[in-house]
Amino acid sequence: MPNNMWVLQKAQSFALELLLVAILVVHLNGLNQEGQCLLEMKRSLNGQFGRMKSWVPTDLDPCDWEGVSCVNNIGGPRVWSLNLSGMNLAGSISVAISNLTSLRVFNVSKNKLSGEIPPELGMLLQLEILDLSTNRLHSEIPPQLGQLSSLRKLYLFENYVRGNLPQELGNLSSLVELVIYTNNLTGPLPPSFKNLKNLKIIRAGLNMLSGPIPPEISECDSLQVLGLAQNQFQGEIPKELGRLQNLTNLVLWDNEFSGSIPKELGNCGKLEMIALYENSLVGRIPVELGNLKNLRKLYVYRNNLNGTIPMQLGNCTSALEIDFSENMLKGFIPKELSHIKGLRLLYLFQNQLSGTIPRELGQLRNMWKLDLSINQLSGSIPIEFQYLTCLEHLQLFDNELSGIIPPEIGVHSNLTILDVSENILSGSIPSQVCKFEKLILLNLWSNHLVGNIPNGVKTCKSLVQLRLGNNKLTGSLPTELCRLVNVTAIEVYQNQFSGTIPSEMGNCKSLERLHLSNNYFVGHLPPELGNLSQLVSFNVSSNKLTGSIPLQLAKCIKLQRLDLSRNTFTGSVPEELGNLVLLELLMISDNKLSGRIPGILGRLSHLTELQMGGNFFLGPVPPEFGQLTGLQIALNLSWNRLSGQIPAELGNLSLLESIYLNNNQFVDQLPPSFAKLSSLIVCNVSYNNLTGPLPNITIFHKMPASCFIENQGLCGEPLSDACQPLYSWPSVLPPEETKTSLGQIVAITAAVVGGTSLAIIISIFCFFRRPVRVLVPFEDQHSVTSDVYFFPKEGFTYQDLVKATNNFSEDVVIGRGACGTVYKATMPTGEVIAVKKLASQREGSNVENSFNAEISTLGKIRHRNIVKLYGFCYHQESNLLLYEYMPKGSLGELLHGKSSVLDWDTRYKIALGAAEGLSYLHHDCKPHIIHRDIKSNNILLDDNFEAHVGDFGLAKMIDVPYSKSMSAVAGSYGYIAPEYAYTMKVTEKCDIYSYGVVLLELLTGRPPVQPLDQGGDLVTWVKSSIQTTPLTSGVLDERVELSKRRVVEDMVLVFKIALFCTSMSPSDRPTMREVVSMLIEAKEKSMHVTSSPTSETPLNEDSE
Repeated sequence: MPNNMWVLQKAQSFALELLLVAILVVHLNGLNQEGQCLLEMKRSLNGQFGRMKSWVPTDLDPCDWEGVSCVNNIGGPRVWSLNLSGMNLAGSISVAISNLTSLRVFNVSKNKLSGEIPPELGMLLQLEILDLSTNRLHSEIPPQLGQLSSLRKLYLFENYVRGNLPQELGNLSSLVELVIYTNNLTGPLPPSFKNLKNLKIIRAGLNMLSGPIPPEISECDSLQVLGLAQNQFQGEIPKELGRLQNLTNLVLWDNEFSGSIPKELGNCGKLEMIALYENSLVGRIPVELGNLKNLRKLYVYRNNLNGTIPMQLGNCTSALEIDFSENMLKGFIPKELSHIKGLRLLYLFQNQLSGTIPRELGQLRNMWKLDLSINQLSGSIPIEFQYLTCLEHLQLFDNELSGIIPPEIGVHSNLTILDVSENILSGSIPSQVCKFEKLILLNLWSNHLVGNIPNGVKTCKSLVQLRLGNNKLTGSLPTELCRLVNVTAIEVYQNQFSGTIPSEMGNCKSLERLHLSNNYFVGHLPPELGNLSQLVSFNVSSNKLTGSIPLQLAKCIKLQRLDLSRNTFTGSVPEELGNLVLLELLMISDNKLSGRIPGILGRLSHLTELQMGGNFFLGPVPPEFGQLTGLQIALNLSWNRLSGQIPAELGNLSLLESIYLNNNQFVDQLPPSFAKLSSLIVCNVSYNNLTGPLPNITIFHKMPASCFIENQGLCGEPLSDACQPLYSWPSVLPPEETKTSLGQIVAITAAVVGGTSLAIIISIFCFFRRPVRVLVPFEDQHSVTSDVYFFPKEGFTYQDLVKATNNFSEDVVIGRGACGTVYKATMPTGEVIAVKKLASQREGSNVENSFNAEISTLGKIRHRNIVKLYGFCYHQESNLLLYEYMPKGSLGELLHGKSSVLDWDTRYKIALGAAEGLSYLHHDCKPHIIHRDIKSNNILLDDNFEAHVGDFGLAKMIDVPYSKSMSAVAGSYGYIAPEYAYTMKVTEKCDIYSYGVVLLELLTGRPPVQPLDQGGDLVTWVKSSIQTTPLTSGVLDERVELSKRRVVEDMVLVFKIALFCTSMSPSDRPTMREVVSMLIEAKEKSMHVTSSPTSETPLNEDSE
């Protein structure tokens, strides 16, 4: 027994000695090989290593280091997982990583790593998860990654990875998830993907992938999510996708797919989402989609689909949202949709649907948003709609609906938006439409409604917009409206309201738009209206108002449009109106105003139109009017008692198109300075006492002689050489004759009456003689035997355009949009232009609407930052628009594509140019123009990187009478202002929000659409990121010179402007004029602040 104890003690002693020797050996050797590899990797990085302090060379192994996990093997611990996500690391990925041969997980996501993806990663044969997402990597995908046969998840999203997808990725036999969205990848999907039998998820959106989807993708039997949105895929959607029995999400929106929707998709029984919107799909909606019992969301809007809505869709009983809007669907709305009991959103707007609205839709108790606008629906609004307890948005505008509005609409639900405008509805306004005080928009304009404004509307505290114009409403303007603190717009024009305008109206502190025109209001304008500090547009024209113009209106300092015309105002024009420096439209014509015209009105430098005709103004025209250099539409001083010489200063109005000085008492010559009025179309100076020659320039030669008649001594073209008047007035009486005979009185009276009638006719003729704006009506253009052209110069024919585009070949396509394709055309003269070919008119009214919009908008615009329209051609149902060619393409292509990087000075130049172009549309056009689709792809660049705002397919005039609230989605995802969701109304502020998104693109280099887990859009991502991340550490685009202090300080100032533009509240956003001023000021401030010699020194790490 003692011997055994002795043996045991010896053995224990020997083991202890061995352990000590082993420890000594390890300490002599130091950190193991894998630890050395990790330190080598750390040396390739830079940044703030706060979380990597544990990475020290004195350890035996790296297993306790931050982000490192090990597994014990026979030969000792081996690194199994390396997770450095979100550690604010920069630099590159070291090839030393390839020595970690046991590595299963490598995650360096959410850092600022740049450089290449090391091909040596292909040596990590046990790797299962590779996550390099949300960095700044800009290489191609190494084909060596195809060697990773154990790889299950490959995440490369949100980088600048370029090039084609390697065929070798088809060798990743274990791959389950491939997530590569938001990169610069190009080329096709490799057919080798058919080998990925375990693949469940492909997310490759927001790249530049192209070509057709290979039918072989259908051999990926396990595929559940196919996400290829926002690429350039073409061709038809493969019918072979119908073999994917496990497919749940098919997301192909915003590509260039054509052809029809494959009926075979009806075989994919597990499908939950189909998103095919914003393509060029045609044909019918397959009835086979009715087989999809699990379908929850079906989005096919903004295509060219026709035919009827299949009744079989009523079998999709799991559906929550269906959006077929902005197509060319015809026929009835199938009542079978009422079988989808869970349906909460149904958008069918902007189609060609007819018939009645099925009463059965009133059974959809979960319905939240219903929009059937812009169709040809008739009959009544189903009474059952008033019982839909979840209904918040009901939009039925621009149809042919009749009958009454359901009287209890709003009684049983939290109704937020009710828009049934542009129908033929009768009856009264429902009294309890705002019972729960959630109503934001009430738009009932252009119907046949009668009666008073009910109490339920007058006291609706949530109301933001009240639009009741063009009805037959009566009564007085309710004083209760003045207590609605949120209301920004009150429009009751063209009704039968009477009484006085209540002084309490001055209490509407948020009011921006007050339109009361074409009613029977009487009395004075209350001076309390001067308290409306937010008022932008005020129109009381065509009423019976009397008294003087209250000088308190000058306190409405934000006023841009003031129309007091066609009333009976008396007295003089208050000089205080000259303080309304933002005023763009001033109309006080057809009143009984008198006295001299105040010269201080010459301070209104933003005026584009000034109408003062039809009054009793005396004296000379103020020479200060020569300072109104923004005047473009018209200066009308006709039918007054103005005298003296026409001031030469008016020759400074170089943008002016129409000037009306007729029927006054002007003397002497027409100023020679009028020869400088290069934009002039109409100059009517008839019925004055002018003498001398007319300016000998072409624009005057082309005007009708009737615009110069009844002046004693005018001569020159277009008048006859003898300068004989076209109408003979009685000779001047001798001085001694002091009385006029009865016969002379009769003769003179007859002459005046006749002359006045003739002058009115001539004035109307002159006013409408505007060649740029008067187009051949489209209904008269549809002759198949003739072409219709509008060009400022001759020489282009349809045949020239066909030849210049090689018969509209795909080889010269330079862009595609929702309404057509853009071709590069080299004309016989060598001149290069861009030709936009709109889709055939047979494909629906959307196309013609787009054609009309672009012509009516661009045809009158002259600005260096607006794409120039050369003309149009209509040929056998082909609508062609001819534009100035922009050789640098779009900002979006340069910013997010694989092209050369834009430096900050170029980006700032583009930002300012785009702002000036948009400011011109908002403030200097008549009527003012909302672009509706501002985005980086619609900002085009010339050879000098000068920005030109283009693509007016969605442009709408702000000031068109009775302009409708467009329910059809205006704009592009990521750019749409938040208030559009509840107002469905596009305003200038929506454009400003979209422009702010473009600024953020320029500043961050990121696209407008972001992953859902980061907010889904750029604005949300930015506002979230700046709460936790310095601007120079992951927010500002690292591709610009962030090492230069001047650049960073400049970008920070512009960043503040971008946040200002993207404010949640429209009232908090600046105007485009203010944006231009702020951009200029920011540049000047930056240059001033950074003018020291050290301004270009690199930023140290602490400054980040």
